[in-house]
Amino acid sequence: MIKFVYLINRAEGLSFEQFVDYHRNHHAPLFTSIPEAQQLVKRYTVSHPVPADSYPAPAFDGLTEIWFGSWADHDAFFASSNYKEKVNPDESRFIDMNSVRTMVTEEKVVV
Repeated sequence: MIKFVYLINRAEGLSFEQFVDYHRNHHAPLFTSIPEAQQLVKRYTVSHPVPADSYPAPAFDGLTEIWFGSWADHDAFFASSNYKEKVNPDESRFIDMNSVRTMVTEEKVVV
């Protein structure tokens, strides 16, 4: 299984609270509503920093993880018209697209 990790920051003009609310309550349901997500995505998570006094301030406002069973599933998802016309345009409404950092991984559960 292939996991895609996207480290994201909020778009200019959004408070952290507005960003989290939009990510969780608008974008995530939009993402999961398209048939390709239901057919091709194995797992999808959104995460946001919480206060942690003994740690440095977070470098990003959020984290999105998407698991696919194969590169073919990945390619089909991102090539779909539903993603291109519905999900992708929504991303720039709450994400600073210039700050996005990506990591493609193969996850190994240790514990």
